Amino acid sequence: LQVEESAISLWNWAVTKHTGAVIGDEQRAKLRFVACRLICLCEGSDPPEGTIRRQILMSMKTGKGWIDVGKASLADGFLENAMSSVEKLYAKLRKGSEGEADIQVHRADVEKSLFKVLSYQAESAVAQGDFQKAVMCVQRCKDMLMKLPKETCYLSILCYNFGVETYECKRYEQSSFWLSQSYDIGKMDMKYSVGKEMQAKVLRLLATTYFEWDCSLYLDKALKAISLANQENLHPAGFFLQVKILLKSGASDEDINSALAEFTHLEMSLDFCLNTAKLLLEHGRESVGFDFLKSVPERFESSPDLGKITLLHIEFLLQNKRELLAKQKIEEVIIGHYTGKQLLPEALNQLHIILWDRAAKHYEEKSYSEALHWYNYSVSFYTPGQIDQNLAKLQRNMASCYLHLKQVDKAKEAVKQAERCDPNSIFTKFSVYKIAVMENDTDKAVEAVIEMGKLAEKPSEHEDKLRMDKNTGSNLLSLAAQIALENDQQIVAIKALEYLSEHLQDCRQLFAALKCLVRLMLSKVVAENAEKRWVYEDINSILTYLNLAHKKLAESFTEEKFTGDMRILEAHWFRKVAWNLAVQFKDSPEKMRDFFVLSFKLSQFCPSDKAVLIAQKTCLLMAAAVDLEMGRQQVTPSGQTELFSQALQHLQTCKEIWKVLKLTGDFAKDPTDTLLLLYEFEARSKLNDPTLHNLMESVWEQPQMEIKTLEIIASLAMESPARYPVLCKKALKSALNLHRKQAVIDAVKFSKCLHSLINISLPTGLTDLDTCVLQEVWDYFEDALSVVSSTDAYPETEILWLMTRAWNTGIFQYTVGKYKEAEQWCGLGMRFLNHLGSLKKSYE
Repeated sequence: LQVEESAISLWNWAVTKHTGAVIGDEQRAKLRFVACRLICLCEGSDPPEGTIRRQILMSMKTGKGWIDVGKASLADGFLENAMSSVEKLYAKLRKGSEGEADIQVHRADVEKSLFKVLSYQAESAVAQGDFQKAVMCVQRCKDMLMKLPKETCYLSILCYNFGVETYECKRYEQSSFWLSQSYDIGKMDMKYSVGKEMQAKVLRLLATTYFEWDCSLYLDKALKAISLANQENLHPAGFFLQVKILLKSGASDEDINSALAEFTHLEMSLDFCLNTAKLLLEHGRESVGFDFLKSVPERFESSPDLGKITLLHIEFLLQNKRELLAKQKIEEVIIGHYTGKQLLPEALNQLHIILWDRAAKHYEEKSYSEALHWYNYSVSFYTPGQIDQNLAKLQRNMASCYLHLKQVDKAKEAVKQAERCDPNSIFTKFSVYKIAVMENDTDKAVEAVIEMGKLAEKPSEHEDKLRMDKNTGSNLLSLAAQIALENDQQIVAIKALEYLSEHLQDCRQLFAALKCLVRLMLSKVVAENAEKRWVYEDINSILTYLNLAHKKLAESFTEEKFTGDMRILEAHWFRKVAWNLAVQFKDSPEKMRDFFVLSFKLSQFCPSDKAVLIAQKTCLLMAAAVDLEMGRQQVTPSGQTELFSQALQHLQTCKEIWKVLKLTGDFAKDPTDTLLLLYEFEARSKLNDPTLHNLMESVWEQPQMEIKTLEIIASLAMESPARYPVLCKKALKSALNLHRKQAVIDAVKFSKCLHSLINISLPTGLTDLDTCVLQEVWDYFEDALSVVSSTDAYPETEILWLMTRAWNTGIFQYTVGKYKEAEQWCGLGMRFLNHLGSLKKSYE
């Protein structure tokens, strides 16, 4: 009992809350579902009449609730329960009846519930696509209408709804059945009928169903249905559908005219009449269509919308290639415009569209004079001095026609009018540009391009948004560049392409524009190079283009349409251009360095195959070499530091690439290792880098160090701003050792190395020298004597220098009272005297 009371309370709560819009339809269906199931659980073996009636009501409403929220499959069980409960109720009532009269009363009472349950079951079946079950349920309902005549209207509308639902799903056979049933049921009892208007509506949909199902097969049925509909209730929709079906059936003009005549007295809107005329004309019934169109003004004499009729007339005259008649009509409208018979603004706009479309058609066909004729019709509707964006567009279009006809003065006047109406339009600036190019006015053309570029960046607030989309500026600049190139105006083309490259979003178009720019500027630079003059603005422009290409290649990874293969192809093209330019700029180290660095950066978008790695290595080595050379010539310490640091960065990257490259083949004869060492040594020594000694430790350990490399290291160690005498000395010692180990000593090279070593070990002018130092230097002189004694190839100037240095060292010792050392050094000098040739007598 408590469960039953709770279920009833829940049911009632769901009803009240739904009425107050607290819960939605699906939530209410769920609450009813729970309440109804609880009530069913409480049912006894012999429930009283009231309980059964309550179960019928609750089961029906729960089932209907699920149908209404689109979950018909959940409804079936409740509707079956309802049907079972109806049978129980009828059995219970019969059991308690006292005679036949009582039974009839009870039967009538039960049949109302049975009818409702069957109709809901039919709804559920249709929703689930069970056509046969739905038909069976409706047929049972239909059989009950004799006893329940008041349900005629309900059942007729239910079948109509089924017809609509199946029609929308394009199940035309089922739809025609349900609509036929609806119409038939509607006729069964005129007292409770749905009414003529509803019957006509049903028949119109039935005719439409036959028409769309298979017009050739069911044409007669469609015509019969629409005729019946129009007999039931004349309606514009029925008239229109009848004409449509007659046209499809290929009926004669007479038959169609007869159908039109039947509806002459019918109240129809102007738009409806125009749609009918349009339908006739679209089906090629010109005679009937134009006659009907001519009759329309009489029916709407007082309507301000009469211009629509004229417009439709003009449209169909043009469609049927009756241009002369159309022109006559348009001229009548123009006369009317200035004699108090103006078209409404909407109709006038539509006429302008028709005129412009016709002009555009002639323009595409290159009939520019004829296009101007149609544009002039449009101009006729504007008053002198009127400012209007559409008038600006019109004047621009006319200017284009004049330009094609070589009537430049008229084109200039039209553009002048366009500027007056819409001066901040990119389209107007483009028209100015075209005329400037045609007149070879480079300055004006460039000025127009600059204005276009600015407007492409910030479209005017007044610019027609339908015309000025995000690509308009780019498209116009692209066209501007094309026009300039076609007219051999490279300066103008370059300016247009520069702006274009800033605004293009499509990667393929952008790289095409940049390539074109690079080619144009290269042709200028090559010409300048041939004349031995460089215009650095042009070189800087190419650098800018290549930098932009690098930037856009980096950004292109987010664009799906720009594939990896496309990116690689573009990167190769631009890196090769940068490389070739770098090679050409031997007389401009800074530019050479910039192009080599750019070539390297661009190559990073290419696959790292052997050829690309070699190119990358070379680019970085060359860039480092240039930075070092520029650093040597730089006068300010800060400038030197910057250049040497930059060189070091290039070298670090180059070392990493060289490691990978060496794995790809035999590079035994490649000088890269030596160059990397020398460049790094110079950069670090001149930066006073504390890691320099660590670098050199690894160098001393190398077994196959070349003499020349060691001599260069020695030289660099003492080249300002570097000063590393210890490293210099060590490098020269190592070089001298290698000279000694040669099978045949090269006396000239040996002499130079020894000269440098003595110079660094025995600074000129110093008298207070350490004994160890003097002994070390003495050994070098002994080495020299040994080589001088064994060959005649030792340069005489070097022997003279050795003799002089030894003699002067002795003299320095003498001045400080070191007579023994003085005698030794002077004696050493005299030992070299014997090896002098022609100079011996001068010094003897």
